[in-house]
Amino acid sequence: MPDDGPLPALPMMLRRRASPIGQKLIAAALACGDAAHTARYVLASGHGELARTVGIIDSLRQGELPSPAEFSLSVHHGLAGLLSIHTGNRRGHTALAAGPDSFGFGLLEAAASLAETPSEPVLLLYTDAPMPDEYAPFRTAADEALPLVVALALGPADGEGEGLALQCAPAAGGPAAESTALDFMRFLLSGAPRATSRGARLDWVWRRAD
Repeated sequence: MPDDGPLPALPMMLRRRASPIGQKLIAAALACGDAAHTARYVLASGHGELARTVGIIDSLRQGELPSPAEFSLSVHHGLAGLLSIHTGNRRGHTALAAGPDSFGFGLLEAAASLAETPSEPVLLLYTDAPMPDEYAPFRTAADEALPLVVALALGPADGEGEGLALQCAPAAGGPAAESTALDFMRFLLSGAPRATSRGARLDWVWRRAD
């Protein structure tokens, strides 16, 4: 998505239904232009809309029925569905969660989808927020880099834009990076020919294609 200028304003319906971080992800997706309307979506998130799930559980604990809208958006692909309804995009989408490696696997899934059908662009959507207070004991150092949203429009290597190559291998050991997503964005903006980010299970290597 462009890194200059404000994100587009969202219609009232989206502002009412989406959480604050969900609004930012949808706005980032819409800032990618035609891709939001024509590309297949890959949504990656380590925790998803966990705060919504906690709210639903709390409602049940108090003997209240959860809101159907809250429930529909608590599922892992809820934001992708909401975006596709708004844009009229019927390409379909994939949603995945891989803990601290969610961005890396999301990018891998997007690349695999593009390799399978080069004529169909892919919009990678990544979002994560710190775990709610109820899950504070499970927070890690990676939560310090959150909240974070990323939207990347990907096309075939012979299309417009910069060509990138992706590799991954079992992690060589040592502490994982604070955020693979941030490492990738720094790589894109730096102009460096190659970068590596250590994940929880895999080392992710990116390089600019010749």
